Amino acid sequence: MAGHIGLGRGLVAVLSLVACLSCAAAGGRSGGAEARQRLEVRRHLKRLNKTPVKSITSPDGDIIDCVHVSHQPAFDHPFLKNHTIQMRPTFHPEGLFDENKVTLHRKSPSIAQLWHQNGRCPEDTIPIRRTSRDDVLRASSVKRYGRKKHRSTPNPLSVDPDLLNESGHQHAIAYVEGDKYYGAKATINVWQPKIQQPNEFSLSQLWILGGSFGEDLNSIEAGWQSDAYQATGCYNLLCSGFIQINNAIAMGASIFPISNYDGSQYDINILVWKDPKEGNWWMQFGNDYVLGYWPSFLFSYLADSASMIEWGGEVVNSEPDGEHTSTEMGSGHFPEEGFSKASYFRNIQIVDGSNNLGAPKGIGAFTEQSNCYDVQNGNNGEWGQYFYYGGPGRNSNCP
Repeated sequence: MAGHIGLGRGLVAVLSLVACLSCAAAGGRSGGAEARQRLEVRRHLKRLNKTPVKSITSPDGDIIDCVHVSHQPAFDHPFLKNHTIQMRPTFHPEGLFDENKVTLHRKSPSIAQLWHQNGRCPEDTIPIRRTSRDDVLRASSVKRYGRKKHRSTPNPLSVDPDLLNESGHQHAIAYVEGDKYYGAKATINVWQPKIQQPNEFSLSQLWILGGSFGEDLNSIEAGWQSDAYQATGCYNLLCSGFIQINNAIAMGASIFPISNYDGSQYDINILVWKDPKEGNWWMQFGNDYVLGYWPSFLFSYLADSASMIEWGGEVVNSEPDGEHTSTEMGSGHFPEEGFSKASYFRNIQIVDGSNNLGAPKGIGAFTEQSNCYDVQNGNNGEWGQYFYYGGPGRNSNCP
């Protein structure tokens, strides 16, 4: 789920998702003349922003449009023109981690979205953050607004790190591979990492991957990010494919509150799983919000199962002035600082072929430059499989 807001109103942590059907697909380039661009922006906004039943202005300036569930952007996809919405999953995975067991650390208070303070969307609608002209103009081109840059998926098995770093993306992740996977879950604490450059971002999410790290990679990604994906898969509901059924959670809208260094910690639960009967990939936020699904027929490799699961952080290092960016990952602090200082994923689980949630076996860790961003795995009875990750980017050991 990966999300887009805010240079104009400061950095925010937002709920985000992405379905990248061909992560190596290239995008188009922007047109030339100013008048042509204005017309292109207007047309793009008209296509993206559906007619609402009701609109709610968030305290942070976002406008949330309550759009009828049958008019959402998913149905712009040619394969979904006559699609019948599946209003609930046939099955949930068995063995969801019992959050009541978490006693080792302070129980995280509830987390919500900022716009809830000013209203809710009615039944049979879904909340969609309205895209503004400024949002589109900040992108590298109108056509690429809301689209994911290709070659940004972490490949811990890569033998050519130069190829991996070609797009300037850096990661600190835990991963499993070598089996068939039908979903993944994690609890992730939410921060507001500092972003150095307008074309950079910092996210924390899980990746569900199928295929190879070439032209044919399928991925589903869900988590939170700070600042906007302003370059170029498909983010949130801006590109058709993900069908939302939930009227309470808006993709790409602010998560509130966020964690404080050496203070209160706030986290979110993300679960993505493949419905064993219908075959669609479902997403749940927290313990209560089943958000929607990606229809399985939109995928090639993920139509069956995933071959790798990854959890962790990603940033863009655009190397301003030839130096490593100071864009932070997670809390902006290294894993060894531990609870309330470093960012974490806890209660990491995978869904197996019997639709059971369980701890992953043989979990590995990967980062391109551990002096910039690092990751440390752990395991205990309270948090199950977990890891701390992140870092400040540029420092004396990361020039």
